[in-house]
Amino acid sequence: MTPGTGRGRSTAAPRSVDVARLAGVSQKTVSRVFNDEPYVSEDVRRRVLHAAEQLGYRRNNAARALASGRTRSIGVVTLGTALYGPASLLMGVERVVRDTGYALRVVNTVEGDPAGISGAVDSLLDQGVDGIVISEPIDEQTDGEDVPLQIDVPVLVMGPPPPVTAPTVLTAGDGADLMARTATEHLLALGHATVHHLAGPQRWYAARDRLAGWQAALTSQDREVPAVVEGDWSAASGYAAGQRFAADDRVTAVFSANDDMAIGLIRALTEAGRRVPGDVSVVGFDDIPVAAYVTPPLTTVRQPFDAVAQEGLKRLVHAIENPVADPLPSSGPPVDLIVRASTAPPPRSARGRHGTTPDAAKGGVPAAD
Repeated sequence: MTPGTGRGRSTAAPRSVDVARLAGVSQKTVSRVFNDEPYVSEDVRRRVLHAAEQLGYRRNNAARALASGRTRSIGVVTLGTALYGPASLLMGVERVVRDTGYALRVVNTVEGDPAGISGAVDSLLDQGVDGIVISEPIDEQTDGEDVPLQIDVPVLVMGPPPPVTAPTVLTAGDGADLMARTATEHLLALGHATVHHLAGPQRWYAARDRLAGWQAALTSQDREVPAVVEGDWSAASGYAAGQRFAADDRVTAVFSANDDMAIGLIRALTEAGRRVPGDVSVVGFDDIPVAAYVTPPLTTVRQPFDAVAQEGLKRLVHAIENPVADPLPSSGPPVDLIVRASTAPPPRSARGRHGTTPDAAKGGVPAAD
């Protein structure tokens, strides 16, 4: 697979990153050569032009606008998916960018393509964007590969960043571990001896963060850390996990890494005769629109997509328009636990069996009679 193609196709048009690699120079140097800028040696210029000729590279007209100043456009690299989290974050970014007066250019990546991010970034640089937002939720690094992306404009990374070298690198949208910890602590406070976890696929940064927050909540209170059951974000995988949990009467509380899996989980528990929340309490994550209308209404953690986009884009635009100024400070995202009817104290039989009562649990609440 040729890095920088963005889709792993050998027939894709060559990009400036391919020229830079073949010539052994940076993307900035390639840009200087094609913009006829000074301070480029004749040897370097010849190498770049020769590499471009070998690859059949033609500079995009939009990229030439970069030489004359800002284009008032912001590029977004995002996974092409209809999943609620990434799609909602992209919608938040689109709304904020529109309000700032900048144009938005979006390049989707494909799950399973390690070269997708570098190719998408190169495509946006060729279009002359003034800044780039990387909203890539999946860790596509393979075999320990850790080659930094070379980007010549300010970058905003939503969530854990890939290795990036840029004039300014900003981050936003972290804090999922704290939200997951809050969800788990809610169940412990109700008196549950421990909390099981229905995790998302561990290639996703968000799934790993939520698992870490769940585990931290348990270990901080010296609770048993049960084996993790991993799903794939879908309600179907939640249903399959629910069948496993239903067969174990020691399970009285489950934190699900997203709402779709939680809904499938509740369906399986109910079909198996395990009442929610009478026998098993369930907490989700995201607060999708349907969460308030399922049976029972789902307790969940609401993700602040719009707030994260608003703050992140404000900081990115400031970095674009004030390149020599210090970056604007960031603030942590709010933690908004929405308590509904899917959580309650554990059944009395479980409290006696595990030797745990709500009064004994740290931060507990009185048990219902």
